[in-house]
Amino acid sequence: MNKLVGTGAGLFAALLLAGTALAQSSNGTIVQGRALLEANCARCHAIGQDGASPHETAPPFRVVVTLYPPESLAEALAEGIVSGHPDMPEFVFMPPEIEAIIAYLDSLMLAPDVSPQKD
Repeated sequence: MNKLVGTGAGLFAALLLAGTALAQSSNGTIVQGRALLEANCARCHAIGQDGASPHETAPPFRVVVTLYPPESLAEALAEGIVSGHPDMPEFVFMPPEIEAIIAYLDSLMLAPDVSPQKD
């Protein structure tokens, strides 16, 4: 019986550590995604939970994620995003970068709504 309890406790500890490592990895991926968007997109798009986009026709990414599921953008990120305005440069990202960008965009969907309250 003690051996069974010890094995169960060891399995629980291993699962707990694996979950912690996954969460830390996910947070690192999200941070990397935000950094990629800051470097490549923030000169036109608002990339955070608030603020206006510097380019008036570039939607904030917090709005983009409500229109397009982030996972659906993977192919466009890999092949180059084609936009409706001529002054947007074409960006092509590598698979690990795409994973990080999508993780960050997903995090925007999970963040609390910070839109102003209407009375």
